[in-house]
Amino acid sequence: MALLIENELRESSSVTASLVPAQIEAIADAIIASLRSGGKVVLFGNGGSAADAMHLAAELSGRYQMERPAMDGIALTSLSSITGIGNDYGYERVFVRQLEACGRRGDIAIGLSTSGTSRNVVLALERAKELGMVTASFTGSAGTIKDMVDHPLVVPSTSTPRVQEAYMCAGHIICGLVEKGMFGRRAVFIDRDDTIAHDGPYCARPEDLKLFPGVGGSIRRLNEAGYLTVLVTNQSGVGRGYFDEETLNLIHDKLRADLEADGARLDAIYYCPHHPDAGCGCRKPATGMLERAVRDLGIDLHSSYVIGDSENDVAMGERAGCRCIQVTAATDFNRAVSLILDER
Repeated sequence: MALLIENELRESSSVTASLVPAQIEAIADAIIASLRSGGKVVLFGNGGSAADAMHLAAELSGRYQMERPAMDGIALTSLSSITGIGNDYGYERVFVRQLEACGRRGDIAIGLSTSGTSRNVVLALERAKELGMVTASFTGSAGTIKDMVDHPLVVPSTSTPRVQEAYMCAGHIICGLVEKGMFGRRAVFIDRDDTIAHDGPYCARPEDLKLFPGVGGSIRRLNEAGYLTVLVTNQSGVGRGYFDEETLNLIHDKLRADLEADGARLDAIYYCPHHPDAGCGCRKPATGMLERAVRDLGIDLHSSYVIGDSENDVAMGERAGCRCIQVTAATDFNRAVSLILDER
């Protein structure tokens, strides 16, 4: 029995890991565009897909992870509507008829079908196009639905349970992207050494930390403009044994105090304490520190910036989808902040 369970888990995780990130992102972007223009998200499917449609609609109209205003997501799963329309017009038209009542140009219609052939989903997506709706689908690798929509999510499997497991995972990711895209906070991620402060190297004492001129004023401007300011810094001196994390925290206490003297603040500080050879997921150019900030602070990476002096800073930001500014001299940080504020 244990072997069967292990095989099922392995198969499920393999299928889910094969999803195409660009397809997930495209559906999230289409939903954001629709909601921003006053549209809504309409989901529909049969059986387990009907339950999944209700689940995802609830994540939108209720919440997924963030406390934020409700978003307009509905599932065409009313028992009375389905049975009544099925009785009067035939089961093939249960979603078409409901779309004709609620679908408007600019809304997004998402049809869920593990087989990719469900006739009532096919007809509804065809009608959605006629109504001027944007169309998307969650399907397996078979069937025709994936080829008829604007934004397909194709699970590379024909196994019904594997398809359903994978597209619910994708649906959750989409809900998270939509929340952050609609209501996420803008941030500027700031490197420390040789970006806002002199690099010793290995600043090992609070008194060794020296901010470049004007840094406090520039960060204050970001604060006043509504950007979160988040320090992200590799501090391998801890992993190398040059100083401990308690000392590093004292150094950052001084950093905060120096900024406060200029009326500025950092909203959060994240650091990687590991040796470069440790293989961790937080040392730049890895994105671990940014991922933690997103979870902790509800940040929308697409509307955020990274400012740093190294190629690793830029690589981290680009991997995460941020806009990046590489600085090469002490005064460049202040110019970078001006550029960000001019782009608003």
